[in-house]
Amino acid sequence: MTKIRLAIADDHKIFRNGLKATLEDCADFDLVMEASNGKQLIAQLAATTPDVILMDIKMPEMDGIQTTTYVKQHFSHIKVLALSMFNEDKYIVDMMKAGASGYLLKNAEPEEIIEAVSTVFTKDYYFNEHLSITLIKQLAGNTQTGNAPQSLADFNEREIEVLKLVCQEYSNQEIADKICLSVRTVEGYRARLFEKTRSKNLVGLVIFAVKTGIISV
Repeated sequence: MTKIRLAIADDHKIFRNGLKATLEDCADFDLVMEASNGKQLIAQLAATTPDVILMDIKMPEMDGIQTTTYVKQHFSHIKVLALSMFNEDKYIVDMMKAGASGYLLKNAEPEEIIEAVSTVFTKDYYFNEHLSITLIKQLAGNTQTGNAPQSLADFNEREIEVLKLVCQEYSNQEIADKICLSVRTVEGYRARLFEKTRSKNLVGLVIFAVKTGIISV
């Protein structure tokens, strides 16, 4: 089994060391990079690219939001899992808008961190209870995220079907099995959905689906 390649970006060395110990205890992970700020991380990406980055929000020189934006623009395949001491909706929403695939507090239990990394790698996102509540509050408040069109005129029936399944947390393989398509075909539909909704990640797709009535919360 191929190990999940990980990077840690956090300016607190003690926390980094504790997180490294947690991750290194998992045989499925391979820690390939660590950095104390966004600039250090980006400089190292020229030599090697991880599968998942655990990204602190508050860092000197280049913070997690700026770094996540850069990573998703230049290395779109890398998943970012936000780590923060701040349990505030603004930080969560800003990181998700920047392209993060999940959000964890730094006091999360080791088991949750391991689960989050594995889920982000296999399903492209990780939702926990607080993140879900934050998104629902944002939707209820009709907060705009991006410039996604609020019309279904440009979507065919199959795209809407795939979108519904994506929002129900099905993986590409599960969707392919469910509607009798190849995984590559589902990946193509998923890519078109991101393009048409102008979304950076699943959060954007969920918000679009709720606002257009495809799903309800």
